[in-house]
Order: sequence, then C-alpha cells, then structure tokens
Amino acid sequence: MSTTDNQTIQPTKKGSFLQENNKSLLFIAGAVVLLVLIYLWYQGVYLKGRAEEAASKMYKAEQFVGVDSLSNRAVKGEGGYPGLEQIAKEYDNTKSANLANLYLGGIYLRKGEYKQAIEALSKYSATGSPVADPLALGLLGDAYSELKDFKQAATYYKKAADKASKFTSPMFLKKLGLVNESQNDFKGAVEAYTKVKTQYPESTEAQLIDAYIARAQEKVK
Repeated sequence: MSTTDNQTIQPTKKGSFLQENNKSLLFIAGAVVLLVLIYLWYQGVYLKGRAEEAASKMYKAEQFVGVDSLSNRAVKGEGGYPGLEQIAKEYDNTKSANLANLYLGGIYLRKGEYKQAIEALSKYSATGSPVADPLALGLLGDAYSELKDFKQAATYYKKAADKASKFTSPMFLKKLGLVNESQNDFKGAVEAYTKVKTQYPESTEAQLIDAYIARAQEKVK
C-alpha cells in the first residue's frame, strides 16, 4: 500500500473540544451570566422592593395583633390595608410575610383554631431570633397539645426549650413535663421538671416545681 493510500485512509484530525463546541460554550456562558444577573436583580431589587412594600402595608395589621377584640381586623385587614393573611400570601419570601405567619399562628391559637394555627406556624422560617424562633416552636407545641397530639407537642416544646432564653425556657420545660405526663412518660416528666429546678432556680416556674417532680416520681415504674 502506498504512502498516498495511507494518507487517504488516515482519519481527518478533528479540532479540539473547545474549537468544535465554541458556539455551545459561548451560549452556556451567556446563559450563566444572564442567570446571575437575574438572581442579583431578584435579590437586590425585586425582593427588596416587595419587602419594603409589605412592611409599609403591614403596620396597620400589627396594631390589632395583641387585642382579642380586634383580631379579625388583624387577620383580614381594614380600611384598604391588607390583613396578615394577605401579607403572608402575597408577599411570601419577605420578612413581613414570615412574621405575619407567626402573628397568625398566635391569633388562631387564641381563637381556638388549632389546625389553622399549625398551618400558619409551619410556614414560619427560623431567623436566628432568640425570641421569635422559640416562640413559634412553643406555639406549635400549644396547638398540638390542644389537639391532644401530645407526642408532637412534646417534640416542639423540647425544641423551644433548647432554643429559648433563660426567661422562657423554664416555661417550655414545664409544658414539656406536662405533656410527658399525659403520655404516661413520667420519667421524661421528671427530667423536664428537674431541669427547671436545677438550671433555672430563679424562675417563676421553679418556685412550685417540687410538687410536679414529686407527683411524677410517684408514678415512675
């Protein structure tokens, strides 16, 4: 076979990957840049604008939150101002919507609407707040406790106690002890009550906790 023949049957050398896919790579790079720009706009302009708008509209509802007789106005709104339900729904992904879910959970709980309270509180996202985060967990514990789902209630009271400050942790621990007793988990109840006594001796809950400890200890098998 001649050299010419060899050259004829030699496969044509292909270009490098970058050369062959130059257009595709440019398209991908352009798409990535576009997505980054969209994300930055979404975070810096769209979400910021929505957050400011939500905050400006929510202040009216917040005025009604702590007053039972005005709770319906807080939830549904008044005089052209949106209520907490609308804020939570229309301005999701904002701090105001997150806080609105916490407010709603507390209001529904006070009104005896426990399932709605759970639904709202379950949408609350932890923010790192030493007050709001354990409060949301504790309110979930209250709602489940009222529904007599003591296992779930105990789970949330424990989480709340772990996150709470020295001022509210003993309250959640006492509630944990009570729901443990409701489940006949008297050993768990003793442990919760004892933590109140040993870790928070200056708390209001600690003043009468010995009676709770004694009651639960009597039933430990």
